[in-house]
Amino acid sequence: MAKYSTGSSLGGGGTSCELCGAESDSLTQETVAGAELSVCPSCATHGDGKQSSSGGASHDQDEQRRKKKAAQNVAKANPVWDGDSEHWEREGTNYDDDPLPYLVSEYGSVLESARQDAGLTRAELADDLDVPEADLLAIEQDRATQAGIGGGLIDALEARLDVELAE
Repeated sequence: MAKYSTGSSLGGGGTSCELCGAESDSLTQETVAGAELSVCPSCATHGDGKQSSSGGASHDQDEQRRKKKAAQNVAKANPVWDGDSEHWEREGTNYDDDPLPYLVSEYGSVLESARQDAGLTRAELADDLDVPEADLLAIEQDRATQAGIGGGLIDALEARLDVELAE
């Protein structure tokens, strides 16, 4: 497939389709993906103004589909929920009773350093506090809000490691 003009150097337009390279005496000018090309009748259907065989999809509909797909991709790449709801089902989470306090800047690094200074692995600290290790990881990655961490866990970490995570 031609990626750039295959027309003649005489400036009179060539006999080859600039999209597929086929020889044709019936070339027309079409805008394809924003580029003006001389194309054969078969490739002319790929022109920007000739979308969809069912009546022609509008540019706005294409833009809406593109934005929706982009939003879906972002949601897949950045999941807020890890699919593990067992600890919520078992223990329950009441954000009115256990609100997440305002956390200090870079609280994740503060927690990770304090845990390492105490000589604890994340798994050991999770066992000590009887919480999922994934919750500690979320806090260390500065994702406490996204992971639904309650203020009770922050309080327990501050007391266990003698560190300040909340303002």
